[in-house]
Amino acid sequence: MSKATVKFSELVNEFRAVSSGRNNLLDAILPPLGFVALNGLWGLRAALVGSLALGLGLAGLRLVKRQSLGYVAGGLAVTGISLLTALLSGRAEDYFLAQIASTALTIVGCFGSVLVGRPLVAFTSHLARGWPLRWYWQARVRPAYSEVTLAWGALFALKMLSQFLIYRQGRTAALGLFNILTGWPATVLVLAGSYLYGLWRLKRLRGPSVAEFAREAPPPWEGQQRGF
Repeated sequence: MSKATVKFSELVNEFRAVSSGRNNLLDAILPPLGFVALNGLWGLRAALVGSLALGLGLAGLRLVKRQSLGYVAGGLAVTGISLLTALLSGRAEDYFLAQIASTALTIVGCFGSVLVGRPLVAFTSHLARGWPLRWYWQARVRPAYSEVTLAWGALFALKMLSQFLIYRQGRTAALGLFNILTGWPATVLVLAGSYLYGLWRLKRLRGPSVAEFAREAPPPWEGQQRGF
């Protein structure tokens, strides 16, 4: 088996590990897609009703599957805020203001976390993998997570600028399509890039692996061979 095949298989397995238990992909796609389609066909009122129905339907599906109530509340909250914003303003494009605001908060979280020495990507990795937080703050580990967090912040800043420009033009369909394409499809690419760069950077930093850190092994360390 070639190195490329092994690395691809590793990436797939790592993505499954990180994304397991997350919201269904449909949660991120169907409500905004339905809103854009219905708004184009029958106007804002139909789009509001249809998008709400889709949100409630997805919430019901999660309940039937006995998924966490947090998923139900989270999905409905995002849909509800988006619908309320569009309803109050009477402008279809305002449906996406909540997503633009969410992008802005993510940017603040990325750059702010690096400034205080606790990079955001380290927390997302800790929540997904359960590795001890103290390992992430090790002097030869933290720089890798800080650099990836800064890259995330820059990408989200570019995304927000694009969202805002499209929003100012009042192009509801284009904004909806942009948010969908920069949602999960872009997330897969960003996660793959983060994993490959992060693992390479950890090796260059020559810090301890999670296992070596846990058993307080002295240097020189073998370092993290898999997982970021």
